[in-house]
Amino acid sequence: MKKPIFLFSNGELKRKDNTIYFEVEGEQSLKKFIPVENTAELHIFGEVGLNKRILEFLSQEGILIHFYNYYGYYTGSFYPREHYNSGMIILKQVEHYIDNSKRLFLAKKFVQGALENIKRNLEYYNNRSSELGEELDKIETFINKIMDIGNEGNDKAIEELMALEGNAREIYYQCFDKILKDENFSFESRSKRPPQNKLNALISFGNSLVYTYTLSEIYKTHLDPRIGYLHTTNFRRFSLNLDIAEIFKPILTDRSIFKLINKGMLSEKHFMKHLEGIYLSEEGKKLFVQEMEERMQTTIQHRKLGRKVSYRSLIRMELYKLEKHLLGDEIYEPFVIWW
Repeated sequence: MKKPIFLFSNGELKRKDNTIYFEVEGEQSLKKFIPVENTAELHIFGEVGLNKRILEFLSQEGILIHFYNYYGYYTGSFYPREHYNSGMIILKQVEHYIDNSKRLFLAKKFVQGALENIKRNLEYYNNRSSELGEELDKIETFINKIMDIGNEGNDKAIEELMALEGNAREIYYQCFDKILKDENFSFESRSKRPPQNKLNALISFGNSLVYTYTLSEIYKTHLDPRIGYLHTTNFRRFSLNLDIAEIFKPILTDRSIFKLINKGMLSEKHFMKHLEGIYLSEEGKKLFVQEMEERMQTTIQHRKLGRKVSYRSLIRMELYKLEKHLLGDEIYEPFVIWW
């Protein structure tokens, strides 16, 4: 299976024949060759120079590049020319977007999947004496309200749906203080740009990774990442990856955070204060990426397929399910963990 490559140092990407290598800044003798045939995508966190020859070569190989700024925020991607283009799928994507009822159906399913996975996380820790019964009841109430949204022809149904999800996540994030064993990590309230505490820095960084993982998997399907349903398709470059990521953030980002903190793998030294915000240090980013990568490569026994699949494969399978829905072959149901 192809794997992502993460570049944290400053330097320059260079091409030599049919290979590429990374030359670390100030250490021209230190060249890290990148195995193109085994590379899924590049994640660039440092200040890295590259040229047209590199981009042409990566495009030919179908390798995406995801860029992050100094703070670890996702800033954009080099998305190569699609090689699985399907006019039929694009037409069906647009059809399901401009038809309000079809769009709302999918948007509801994405929120349903997100909240069901949130519920599973809370159930897991509630069974381990975290006393989350009250919060679980509230999340269940939100789940039950999803299908009622828009039934009266409200044009602002998508906004209501996103508000419902936001309210549910607010309750969910408040549970982190009961789940986490380290008092140095408290939630307080959700803050993004800039994050005001260590826990918010972790959530933002982890979610950025999930967005890019999902975008990379979309590239391997017939789907167009610019056409989303829960997140409005407008002048934003991509939105479908944001939709699908909602389902997987509780499984990938949040469970990674719970493990890193409860096992004492993260501490004060892995964070830095800058411009009124708190961010992961380079060492902290590497630690989080390592945990996320281990999770993405972990396999589970799939109930329907009867074989083991990785977490990364689960994202791709979710996209295939969406394709089948768009083509009218199978009604889309979001992935919900059962363990």
